[in-house]
Amino acid sequence: MKLLRPLTIAALLAAALVPAAQAHNAWLLPSSTVLSKAQWITVDAAVANDLFFFNHNALNLDNLTVTAPDGSKVAPENLAKGKLRSVFDLNLTQAGTYRVAVVNAGIMASFKLKGEPKRWRGSAEAFAREIPAEAEELNVNEMAGRNETFVTVGKPSALAPIGKGLELVPVTHPNDLVNGEAATFQMLLDGKPAAGLEVTVTKGATRYRNQLGEMKLKTGADGKFSVTFPEAGMYWLDAELKDSKTSVKAAKERRVTYAATLEVLPQ
Repeated sequence: MKLLRPLTIAALLAAALVPAAQAHNAWLLPSSTVLSKAQWITVDAAVANDLFFFNHNALNLDNLTVTAPDGSKVAPENLAKGKLRSVFDLNLTQAGTYRVAVVNAGIMASFKLKGEPKRWRGSAEAFAREIPAEAEELNVNEMAGRNETFVTVGKPSALAPIGKGLELVPVTHPNDLVNGEAATFQMLLDGKPAAGLEVTVTKGATRYRNQLGEMKLKTGADGKFSVTFPEAGMYWLDAELKDSKTSVKAAKERRVTYAATLEVLPQ
């Protein structure tokens, strides 16, 4: 059983409930997103107070997946985790668009066993096996999140929907973004349009300005929204929602999050 200290799980739950504007932001930052030919890139990954500035913690990469244009998996190389950031290299040899993603899902629970407080964290599959039948005052939280970025070698290729959790489906390709031009995306939840979802888009380098300058957008009935990027640079897009579509009956609510790093090029 994966038991956590009370302070550890309390901190994790508190982070999940803090509004996005106040919480630490988790992001992936590729050295390049548009390549004319096959080559290497480096990706930084961190959880930070400011966008694309290392000042809090390294991002855990246990659930990192890199998908090549043909759907095959690419193994990251030279992976290292420091105090403030994680880093890895990718050898991109295929033409087309790569998806680089950290996908997390799981259950967090607190309960009492013979009067003693217990904390648990694990997968939905493990929940039924590892929580004692005699557990009392059971409190269960379910979370699912996708954090990703996209890199294209040569001509952009289509990105197939995942069909699970909250995800971004391009209408405008994420590696074909230009400042001053409207880009359109669709948000899906478990493969269906996420209507009425608030999406926040923020330009990086927030450390160097007094105002975040967030753009708050809302999806239509078809899950689509449009955004015009005012300047070239790296942007962070994020969205979250809560629903009752839990994978375990004991959890009454599911918190679903999505984040992506996008590069906007000058005209």
